[in-house]
Amino acid sequence: MKFDKWHMNLLILLSILLFIQVGISSTPTSLQPKNLTVGEELKGETLHLNFGQKFYKLVGLKENFWYEVKISYPASIPASFSIELKKDLTDKHRNSNRRLLNTEKLIFKAESTEQVHVLVTVNAEGVVAQPNVQERELVLYNIVCDELMLGIPRFTWWVGFMAVLCFLFAFIFPHYFPLHRLLEYDAQNQKEIKD
Repeated sequence: MKFDKWHMNLLILLSILLFIQVGISSTPTSLQPKNLTVGEELKGETLHLNFGQKFYKLVGLKENFWYEVKISYPASIPASFSIELKKDLTDKHRNSNRRLLNTEKLIFKAESTEQVHVLVTVNAEGVVAQPNVQERELVLYNIVCDELMLGIPRFTWWVGFMAVLCFLFAFIFPHYFPLHRLLEYDAQNQKEIKD
């Protein structure tokens, strides 16, 4: 088949367009920040298991308040997460985090109203224990940013108040209704039923 100059230019143009299309589709969208609003959990987030990264822009931070960014993920997927606080997307500073079982946490204080980003990174850790089973390419996780009050997330304080109320009820109830009176009352009722 003979190519003339017009066909050759068309072939080159199509090759360039195909190259551009492949380049655009392969650019990582995970480096474009996704909004993470304080108090709202993002469920079902995914990352590539080997060196996957995703930026989150923290929305709704108040100055001089403490916050906790927390990731939870299934323990059945052998992965190691890290969370880093970034003032801008080019910041290289690493933070020390707290790891608890299959949860990764980062606690920080919002010093100003500037935009703050969180970089989530995941690395494969361990191997799949089942033979003839292929390792996963993606890891599934949930991420949330909560406001802290005295080091405890604000939404969990009601659990503490309910526990205090239960303890108060447990101590006050026997004072007004002693057990020996309840047993005497039960014994009198059983006597009356037999008579």
